[in-house]
Amino acid sequence: MKIEKLIHMANQIAGFFATQPISEEDKAVQIANHLSDFWDPRMRRALHDYLAQGGAGLDPLVCTAMAQLRRPASGSEDRAPDGC
Repeated sequence: MKIEKLIHMANQIAGFFATQPISEEDKAVQIANHLSDFWDPRMRRALHDYLAQGGAGLDPLVCTAMAQLRRPASGSEDRAPDGC
C-alpha cells in the first residue's frame, strides 16, 4: 500500500476522533487503539518508517498516537512508547 494512502487513512481516523468530546490524550489513545486493532502490522511499520523521516502531512494526533505504538517487527503486536 502506498504511503500516501496510509497518511490519508490515518488522518481520516484522527479527524473522526478529533470530533469526540474527550481529552486530547484520550483521542490519541483511541487512535492508537484503532491502529493496533485494525491495521496490519505492515501498515503500522510503514507509518512508523514515514514518521522517522519527518511525517510530513500527518495530523498531530496521529503522531501522538503513533508514539504509543511500538514499531511492529515480524508481525509483533507489542505496544510501548516509541517517540515520534
